[in-house]
Amino acid sequence: MYRRFVKRGLDFLTALAALLVLSPVLLVLAVLVRCKLGTPVLFRQERPGLDGRIFTLCKFRTMTDKKDAQGNLLPDSERLTKFGRLLRAASLDELPELLNILKGDMSLIGPRPLLVSYLPYYTEEEKLRHTVRPGLTGLAQVSGRNFIDWDRRLEKDVEYVKNLSFAMDMKVLWLTVKTVLGHSGEVAEDTHAVEGNFAQIRKQRLEETGRLK
Repeated sequence: MYRRFVKRGLDFLTALAALLVLSPVLLVLAVLVRCKLGTPVLFRQERPGLDGRIFTLCKFRTMTDKKDAQGNLLPDSERLTKFGRLLRAASLDELPELLNILKGDMSLIGPRPLLVSYLPYYTEEEKLRHTVRPGLTGLAQVSGRNFIDWDRRLEKDVEYVKNLSFAMDMKVLWLTVKTVLGHSGEVAEDTHAVEGNFAQIRKQRLEETGRLK
């Protein structure tokens, strides 16, 4: 009942209310991003959502477009500014995703939407993460996202899907608030984790074993 009928309605009302209340904050952040990091103010990237359908995720940009002498973009670590790190640490860069929630691309709580290039490398069990809408925050994000490996993070996504309920969502929401207010890096967006690029890791595993664990 909650998964099929209630969750989406709560997402819509929460996102709408948050956008109305936070509109002054969003405006100030947009101006600061424009002044400190340039344009475009929003970073857009295709991500897989419910049933693997591709949507365009929106968030505030946190990196500059600095390039080397050959015109190539510098590594992410060199383009991520102090201001950008602040936005990520406070999860303020994620606020434009409220628009994705309003549109129905995302949910307030759910597995984080990862890169499209990762799609071929999920196990059948891990593909369950795409049977629900991706979330602004999720169980993996409040379980030490930046400090656990990919296998464990995806296990947490599957655990969430299998136990999805109002109580589970309230638990994740409460832990997210505690984590953000505690200035922890656990909810910061980090699509490569501590062990590297997921697609590269799984591709190497396939080459070595001929299968996904």
